[in-house]
Amino acid sequence: MANSVAKSISLFINSPPPLAKFRNFITPDPNSPFPPQPNRYVLYIHPGCPWAHRANIVYSLKGLKSVIQLSVIGSKDDALGWKYDASVPGTDAKDPLYGFTYLRDLYFKADPEYAARFTVPMLWDKEKETVVSNESSEIIRMFYSAFDEFLPEEKREVNQPGGGLFPEALKGEIEELNEWVYDTVNNGVYKTGFADTQSAYEDHVYPLFKSLQRLDDHLREKGTPYLFGEHITEADIRLFPTIVRFDPAYYNIFSCNLKMIRQDFPKLDEWLRRLYWDESERTNGGAFKKTTNFDAIKGGYASAKKWKVVPAGPVPYILPLKA
Repeated sequence: MANSVAKSISLFINSPPPLAKFRNFITPDPNSPFPPQPNRYVLYIHPGCPWAHRANIVYSLKGLKSVIQLSVIGSKDDALGWKYDASVPGTDAKDPLYGFTYLRDLYFKADPEYAARFTVPMLWDKEKETVVSNESSEIIRMFYSAFDEFLPEEKREVNQPGGGLFPEALKGEIEELNEWVYDTVNNGVYKTGFADTQSAYEDHVYPLFKSLQRLDDHLREKGTPYLFGEHITEADIRLFPTIVRFDPAYYNIFSCNLKMIRQDFPKLDEWLRRLYWDESERTNGGAFKKTTNFDAIKGGYASAKKWKVVPAGPVPYILPLKA
């Protein structure tokens, strides 16, 4: 793989290296170095990144704005990574804590010898001036309940129907689905889009579409609005950022073009539209739609592939709720 492409993909993929340094947890344990406290932590994201998107969805679903600060990064540099850019609407002009221009500067502040990737999402501790975690799957699980004591009763996991976002009774099934969805779908689009030989491309594109069909069949067999029943769970949150990007970006920019979600996977498309267009209390007023930024998504992927043109379609990016 060419060095320039390798740098670009590293800006998007957030699967930590084997010796990832920042894998801490916020817990209510009296001896925890990272206790849940309001206004102590900052969540750093870029709206184009699907791994950051899942963290932003949970942040929005739970209504954590009053408890955890959010910083939105607007751009990237192939060599230096995620970059603040005042010209990008809806993003911060600079790091709100130290005035940094690049996210990498925060990583180096936490550890001057840091040698891994400068990824989002990243959760920062203002008190200890260090990174709590840069692993999205663990950040979202912290957000489920770690800060519930600071939220209204109706937002607390213990009061959610169906047992919350990661119900005890469904943990095994959710974990099982997460595993193959991550490998062949969430990460499968990247392995397909950045394949540098025909054989590598074919090794990944066919398993990707086999898994999309498996998801469509799963929803059909369940006969429920969400992957595991009548309520939104972690499985829905982890899948949504990939599926919402599929037709507008992965289909053309990443050559994931055997089929389209809207045309060929009716149950998966119905599931997508149900989540995207829901602005009820169930999604805290539209957590899925309001955290989806198609300009950032399409522009980011086109840039990662060194395209000078951002594809216009499809129109619309998401079909109406009742297509």
